Amino acid sequence: MKVTLSFETTVSDDVSIMVDALRASTTITLALNSFDKIIPCFTPEEAFKLKDEIGGTIAGERKGEKIEGFELGNSPSILKDYESDESNLILTTSNGTRILENMNSTVLVGSLVNAKAVGEKATRLAKEHIDVVMAGVRGEFALEDFLASGEILYWICENLSEYETNDLAKAAIIASRDYDAMKEGFYNSNTGKRLLRLGHEKDIECCCEKNISNNVAIYANNELRLVKD
Repeated sequence: MKVTLSFETTVSDDVSIMVDALRASTTITLALNSFDKIIPCFTPEEAFKLKDEIGGTIAGERKGEKIEGFELGNSPSILKDYESDESNLILTTSNGTRILENMNSTVLVGSLVNAKAVGEKATRLAKEHIDVVMAGVRGEFALEDFLASGEILYWICENLSEYETNDLAKAAIIASRDYDAMKEGFYNSNTGKRLLRLGHEKDIECCCEKNISNNVAIYANNELRLVKD
């Protein structure tokens, strides 16, 4: 099995794992505790339109802050235990939902909170190539995505008897093995510092929790749902 780490664009037409660790991947994973499906969209206007057409709760952010008129921001700490009568969450974020649009493979969503689960699911679904894809921030490398990808890659490799990886994947695995250093990296990354300035420390804390969820989202037909066992 080929196992690789990429930035923004997948190099696999088999299985890809999108990682936007602060915060979209974590939000998507934990929101599936409360919603049957998540519909990613790419503009606030599209989100409002979808709410009028199909109903649901609208959530999202731009530059880290909740969009005016939305019910929720991109907050995993809030969505983790959110109670709603709606079955749909309509979500738009600056980076993670943008990356999903251009993937032509089986797409899963990974983060620290479901790293083990998404690694196991990926190895079951893949035939020849798993690519973990860092979303980054507005076209730039994001430290937190690299570190979370390393944890996911570790569990992928743990579930394979034979595999080959690229050097970027090897580096991420090594970087992720010291949890205290990894957590410090989340807080001291450019994204982490920006979220702290905006008062989102609880979200960073939530995103740093390892393997607290077995939820794995799969993206198909412009919807995110739990992978069926």
